[in-house]
Amino acid sequence: MKFIGIDLGWKSQPSGLCCLEWTDKQLQLLDLDRKEAIADILRWLDTCVQPEEPAIIAVDAPTLIPNATGSRLPDKLSHKHFGKYHAGCYPANQNLAFAERTVNFGLELESRGFIHAPIIEVQKLGRYQIEVFPHPAIVNLFGLERILKYKKGRLGERRLELIKLYNYIFNILPTLEPFLCLSSLILPEIPTNGAAFKAVEDKLDSLICAYVAAHWWYWGEQRNLVLGDRTTGYIVIPKSVLSSE
Repeated sequence: MKFIGIDLGWKSQPSGLCCLEWTDKQLQLLDLDRKEAIADILRWLDTCVQPEEPAIIAVDAPTLIPNATGSRLPDKLSHKHFGKYHAGCYPANQNLAFAERTVNFGLELESRGFIHAPIIEVQKLGRYQIEVFPHPAIVNLFGLERILKYKKGRLGERRLELIKLYNYIFNILPTLEPFLCLSSLILPEIPTNGAAFKAVEDKLDSLICAYVAAHWWYWGEQRNLVLGDRTTGYIVIPKSVLSSE
């Protein structure tokens, strides 16, 4: 079973791409990449996941947008549950400039047999897609009191926050279940140049997306939250590692 993370550029920006594989009862990192054009992203995907091969694709973008205006239910719920962590998501509706791009991307995945999976049978092989959101996932997976603020601000401050994310990925994800096998040799270093920094940021976000896909497949609703559903749009988020549920 493979787990694909796509930190999709909502407009024309490049997208971070990650491929994990479940083998020998652990997750192996097969690829971290970054592509700009949707056609290139899909070619990369077709290389990573062969026709009929089971996989879950976790996309950080609203691929289901049923509402013409305002916010989707999952957008509102993200603020209700994660606003105190500064982890509420941007509103999505059909009139926003990115909507056609992100919805069409979900349709491209459906055409390849990846069905939306806001409900899943635990550890059942299949071809699925889900929407995810790295900020609350990072808060819950790593037991944080607020998001890591590597998206905005001065580059030096953002770099310190991204280094924290790097260290959490390297030191904590290998201790969780499902177990992620990592080596410092296969994670990119955190650069000091702005453009190079953004590229690594996108790749690490995509790795979080891919891990959330694996976490959803492995645990289902036992250790994950689903904000919304197939008709309203939905976001899958791991439950807090501190949760007693």
